[in-house]
Amino acid sequence: MANDKARSGDETAGDKKGILLESGTNEFEIVEFSIGGVYYGINVAKVREVIQRAPVTAMPQAHPYVDGLFTLRGKAIPLVNLPRCLNVVSSTDAAKNIIVTEINNYGIGFLVENVSRIHRISWKDMEPAPEVGDQSRVVGIIKMSDRIVLLLDFETIIAEINPEINAKLTTFEDATADTKSLRADVHVVVAEDSGMLRDLLVTTLHDSGYRFVRDFGNGQDAWEYLRNLAAKDGPIENHVGVVVSDVEMPKMDGHRLLKLVRDNERLKEVPFVLFSSLISEEMRLKGESLGASGQISKPEISQLISLLDNLIFGKPIKGPLDE
Repeated sequence: MANDKARSGDETAGDKKGILLESGTNEFEIVEFSIGGVYYGINVAKVREVIQRAPVTAMPQAHPYVDGLFTLRGKAIPLVNLPRCLNVVSSTDAAKNIIVTEINNYGIGFLVENVSRIHRISWKDMEPAPEVGDQSRVVGIIKMSDRIVLLLDFETIIAEINPEINAKLTTFEDATADTKSLRADVHVVVAEDSGMLRDLLVTTLHDSGYRFVRDFGNGQDAWEYLRNLAAKDGPIENHVGVVVSDVEMPKMDGHRLLKLVRDNERLKEVPFVLFSSLISEEMRLKGESLGASGQISKPEISQLISLLDNLIFGKPIKGPLDE
């Protein structure tokens, strides 16, 4: 059971950095907020600050979820009406706070009713969302002592609003038949909790020539699979060529998965790439300290494929225009 930890929403940068730089704890912090009597959460690492509701300038032909733009320290930021996005009935007066985020290198605000507190929990206490209908916007549930908190898939919401995200997840440099033949022999393991992003990532890897991809929705299942591969006979590269993992996942996060891989005698040399919307300066330092082979910010799939080629084949391999 997760433990409540009451804190001010105005956590200091120093406190936040300390949390981010801890290694191997499989823990994270969420900002809890409410809409329509339902409790939701967002990873602290995605939150830049929480502010009172600000004046908004409407934008012609904006996405239906977007109320318009608000100004924060001289910068115009899109504001997503989260109650409308979630199809939750909420009065205009009830929405009092804006959670300002930076996800996939994209600054955006989310209008919510009330931001209450910060909780520190273990990823193993977050369960995947049960399949009870359209759960595309919920990636996990956290059971508190007196309520359930739903962890939202903010990456999917942003991808719906900003088509450029999807374009970057599906755009890559074409390769020659020989290059695709080389990639086809590589066993790629993917861990990504967002169903939409996982499907896009796997499809794009397939299209680029990486045909042998085994994907998982959380780090725990990926680890069990990798551990079974490590028990097989023969060189480990015959069983797994590279691991691509998100950071934020239920049951086990990407940093914990990376630590377990690096601590395993058979798996420790396997290239491991973190592909996440959380690759900030602090997160990059944590990934490096745990032994990440590379770290790419979502949604730069083209950079990811180039990095995989470099890690697996020792150098970027040529596309048709390089011949």
